[in-house]
Amino acid sequence: MASRVDRSQLFEDIFDVKDIDPEGKKFDRVSRLHCESESFKIELILDINSWIYPIDLGDKFRLSLCTSLRDDGYSESGEWNPLDMQSQETSGKVANFEYIMYGKVYRIEGEETPRSEQGGTGRMTIYISYGGLLMRLHGETGGNLNNFAMDQNVYLFMKKLAF
Repeated sequence: MASRVDRSQLFEDIFDVKDIDPEGKKFDRVSRLHCESESFKIELILDINSWIYPIDLGDKFRLSLCTSLRDDGYSESGEWNPLDMQSQETSGKVANFEYIMYGKVYRIEGEETPRSEQGGTGRMTIYISYGGLLMRLHGETGGNLNNFAMDQNVYLFMKKLAF
């Protein structure tokens, strides 16, 4: 059986929660997570609704950022169809995750440095807003962070991992 490639996937990694609300809790139902990825050494700051999806210090979770809910990677039609949603909830991407948000890339910052200078690859920061819950990804360029574009719509998928 041939494996399917998800053309909508922009980024995926496993993150360790290093700190929660280090500047103090600003809202009752929101927590700001400070995390570090295992594979790409990317720093993540993420606001989540901790009332519906509680996360504890030391937890690990899988984070995937995609442009579509669909398994085939094609974009949505732009109109919500409850029949489409029912099939997605029982199979595929949506069924494999516990927490999903929809947002938009609102800023991209790059500290591009040519490889020949100081042996560096440069650093990049991606900012995404999920209806006011903010996310910041910061790490080296030349990898998964180069897949993002300004004003791009993005789905965030999360699932806690048992370890």
